[in-house]
Amino acid sequence: MTATQPLELLAPLSGVLLALDKVPDPVFSSRLIGDGLCIDPTSQTLCAPLAGVISDIQDTGHAVSITADNGVQVLLHIGLDTVNLAGKGFSRLVGEGQRVEAGQPLIEFDADYVALNARSLLTLMLVVSGEPFALLASDSGPVTLGQPLVRLSPGETAETEDEEEGDALFSKPLTLPNANGLHARPAAVFAQAAKGFDASIYLHKQTQSANAKSLVAIMALQTVQGDTLQVSAAGEDAAAAIKALVALLAEGCGESVAAPVEGVEPRVSLASTSLLRGVCASPGSAFGQVVQVAEPALSIPETGGGEALERAALDRGLHAATEALQSLQAKAVGSAQAQIFRAHQELLEDPTLLEQAHDLLAVGKSAAFAWNSATLATAQLFQGLGNALLAERAADLADVGQRVLKLILGIHDRAWELPERAILIAEQLTPSQTASLDTHKVLGFVTVGGGATSHVAILARALGLPAICGVPPQVLTLADGRQVLLDADKGELHLDPDLAEIEQLQATHREQIARRQRDVAQARLAAITRDGHHVEVTANVASLQEVEQSLSLGGEGVGLLRSEFLYLDRHRAPSPEEQAGTYNAIARALGPERNLVVRTLDVGGDKPLAYVPMDAETNPFLGLRGIRLCLERPELLREQFRAILASAGLTRLHIMLPMVSLLSELRLARTMLEEEALALGLTELPKLGIMIEVPSAALMADVFAPHVDFFSIGTNDLTQYTLAMDRDHPRLASQADSFHPAVLRLIATTVKAAHAHGKWVGVCGALASEALAVPVLIGLGVDELSVSVPLIPTIKATVRELDLADCQIIAHQVLGLEEAAQVREALRLYHAATVETSPVVEH
Repeated sequence: MTATQPLELLAPLSGVLLALDKVPDPVFSSRLIGDGLCIDPTSQTLCAPLAGVISDIQDTGHAVSITADNGVQVLLHIGLDTVNLAGKGFSRLVGEGQRVEAGQPLIEFDADYVALNARSLLTLMLVVSGEPFALLASDSGPVTLGQPLVRLSPGETAETEDEEEGDALFSKPLTLPNANGLHARPAAVFAQAAKGFDASIYLHKQTQSANAKSLVAIMALQTVQGDTLQVSAAGEDAAAAIKALVALLAEGCGESVAAPVEGVEPRVSLASTSLLRGVCASPGSAFGQVVQVAEPALSIPETGGGEALERAALDRGLHAATEALQSLQAKAVGSAQAQIFRAHQELLEDPTLLEQAHDLLAVGKSAAFAWNSATLATAQLFQGLGNALLAERAADLADVGQRVLKLILGIHDRAWELPERAILIAEQLTPSQTASLDTHKVLGFVTVGGGATSHVAILARALGLPAICGVPPQVLTLADGRQVLLDADKGELHLDPDLAEIEQLQATHREQIARRQRDVAQARLAAITRDGHHVEVTANVASLQEVEQSLSLGGEGVGLLRSEFLYLDRHRAPSPEEQAGTYNAIARALGPERNLVVRTLDVGGDKPLAYVPMDAETNPFLGLRGIRLCLERPELLREQFRAILASAGLTRLHIMLPMVSLLSELRLARTMLEEEALALGLTELPKLGIMIEVPSAALMADVFAPHVDFFSIGTNDLTQYTLAMDRDHPRLASQADSFHPAVLRLIATTVKAAHAHGKWVGVCGALASEALAVPVLIGLGVDELSVSVPLIPTIKATVRELDLADCQIIAHQVLGLEEAAQVREALRLYHAATVETSPVVEH
């Protein structure tokens, strides 16, 4: 190994040199794109500061990127906001892929035209590949074209006969599939995966580059669906890093990659003085009193007590905030909530934020001032980029910033003193505030900021709180205590609500509360129809905590343990010991009399793993998912079989294979299971079944039935594959309805085939959790309903109100209907009639 010779960058034009800090644009001055310098030009030809290849040149001619032979990448950007000139005033003299020498002209520009029509003529030279450098001139004053300005220290590279070894490797360009770009959650997934490699990794979008291990830098790229991206990496594991990260990007970084909604943004209007309109963030309605909420101002000292002391204070605040976020993740019942706080935790570890804060500590600022300045600057950057989604994500960064800031200042959060029936009004709520709301007092909330895709909206839906956002600022002038009606379904806040509407709303709300209380009180009663037919009601779970909660709510076992919860959001696979310990704990909680159905690893499609690289697929939902992926990586499946088998004898163990479409897949998996059981000395195999998610499996259920012990129907995937509609597509989601007669007919076919061979059938998809669907599922002969944990009491109570013979009649009737809407209406009428005649069960 020999040190690479220092590399000098020449002045690309003549003018006056300025420090980057003085550039009136936070994207450049905050060094989110890269460090460098600025020149106020007096010449009108931009020239190459170094020799290399034109790696990118904008069609508009205002920016060009050069990559040197040793991987150094320099971005040259003429003026501020010059992209808006659409190429007017610029003449490109070189093309992408062309080799240039230092001093060679690249772009000519009309300085007068640009100065008159753009925000500024200031020209940037940024080292986006991150090499350390030293200025060879004063950071201000005149410079001339070709004058040496910067000395770079690229570090060390390997000396081999292969000229390219040691250089950065670049992936092929790929198109970003995420409908909303790389916002907080997918960016956090990508950054977390990148941190699992030793290589130096960058994500490139046109002339912009971002440290792939920095969530903030990735988000600052302001990516949108359809952007062309590249991943570069330099280091021993560069090739493996690129392969894994390209696969992660292609599959949406843990996010469904549905097509974007076409059309305009919802318009916010003030219809009248008695009605304020916004956008529905969480459905529902409520009648209550206005409570205006706002965070008190904090006193932040600017000067610190010494860098070491202030760095220690910042570290303590970050550590305490990390522990608090981990606690919120542990308490989060739904995966969406846990993902939000995982993204917040990722922000605490973000190298760009920490670097900005440490730079301020180094010049004598306090920990509170340094941290607050770094987070506010980045949040303002997001808000000013003209992207609604990035503006929403600024709330997440502000939330994290406030959390750490209060800990540094020694301020303990106190719960708001709220009256009963509160409808909160705020400029903006943070995810932390939303997650901690007392739902016994808060009926809903209204905010001026935010959006339907914000983390606050996701949390509101998880808490069951109606909410609207994007309401005009006039809402902040409403007096505390004023009675208002919140109709979140319509995105409306009624300031003078009609008394009849209020009474009807309150009566419905009281009935729902009374029904819920009665269902919970009777949750331990068996789910037996009025004419004596028992239906087993079990739980869909993804943790020991959810298993324990399901048992307290009357769950009769676990019908679906999503084993992938052990694998997601980490850099490497869980150890066999960790897996076995988790399955054993769940099995002991259930005991020997209850079923435990463990679904083997179901990843791929919308659930990639950072440490299981998968090739990019045009349609991952039709590619390597579930059992297909596991059979391609048999050791992954064998290891999971061994871990699951460790709990044999502790409970009634069942193993379920996802996404089976071929009998050969079942046979191969059974052989592997038998071999692992034999190696462990087991004399009795657990029950082995398959999920019915693929139409071919349902249509050939009579062929599969002799070879399985049970079927469990995953209605979510079965619906999207049957109707050829992505269940997450924003414009098709309402039509991808599991009540469609075609889906119900496939369920009927599966049940008939299973019962002919003496095998039982469960439904573990979302359809089982809908009370409206219970009569038709029972009528079709389904033996088990595996449901969302909180809904166990409701589903059991619904079963007790029904009569099997009547259910069989209504099931036969709806199979002959044309559309899901007709099925739903027929079941609503049936439900209304059933409720009127059903006796109340005493306990």
